[in-house]
Amino acid sequence: MDFSGVEWRKSSRSSGGNNSACVEVAFAGSSVGVRDSKNPDGATLVFSAVQWAFFRRGFQA
Repeated sequence: MDFSGVEWRKSSRSSGGNNSACVEVAFAGSSVGVRDSKNPDGATLVFSAVQWAFFRRGFQA
């Protein structure tokens, strides 16, 4: 999946000056990409929209 040209959003839980524990999320079609904000050129985890919904639901319990 190509995430070039999409808007990456930093976690709303991000805090501090050096953002030592931040992730960024981007949506491209029916895929969701997750990457380390400190290493934007590194690996990107890719999830389907359904997988992402189940992942998020786990935090709302």
